[in-house]
Amino acid sequence: MQPKDHWETVYATKPTDTVSWFQPHAQLSLDLIKAATADKDAGIIDVGGGASTLVDDLLAEGYRDLTVLDLSAAALNAARQRLGKEEAKVRWIEADITEVDLPARRYDVWHDRAVFHFLTSQQQRNAYVRTVFNAVKPGGHVIVATFAEDGPLQCSGLPVMRYRADELHDEFGDAFTLLKHQKEEHHTPSGKVQQFVYCYCRRINWSGNS
Repeated sequence: MQPKDHWETVYATKPTDTVSWFQPHAQLSLDLIKAATADKDAGIIDVGGGASTLVDDLLAEGYRDLTVLDLSAAALNAARQRLGKEEAKVRWIEADITEVDLPARRYDVWHDRAVFHFLTSQQQRNAYVRTVFNAVKPGGHVIVATFAEDGPLQCSGLPVMRYRADELHDEFGDAFTLLKHQKEEHHTPSGKVQQFVYCYCRRINWSGNS
């Protein structure tokens, strides 16, 4: 089964609040985004946002330039239906993040909780990092969360990568200055505990300075 088919099946057959990665509120992500920018017109993209409630909370905070990207149309539709008329305030992109062509220097904040750790080949990870570098403005912020080194070996039946904070930052390289990293203990709807690590970086400017 291709990755897109896998995720379409997941979101077509399971309620969004029962999947293991569900959070009623993505509070740590929201706090990091708010710390990155107080500008309500800042361009913010949530990669793999799918059915996540983060976009609801960003709208509630008054952010006006929001994009949600996900591989699954079913996941995006779940979020759009939940938001009702508010969904018109968001740009929705159905695409594979390793293949999508995003506008250059478009975003002030890039957020990804639990996509990057599904990229198990170096080729996929390199493509992802190139897309981040191209799409984020110089001086913009990049927030990426993956399973930590003591996190699960699989998610939704798929193999994943696990990272320490330094290993995760190394995947992005010198083009991104690490500002902060933080662990999170995620409690799944079924009661299991999963360890995540968040890295919060700044993309260097064109002259190579942070």
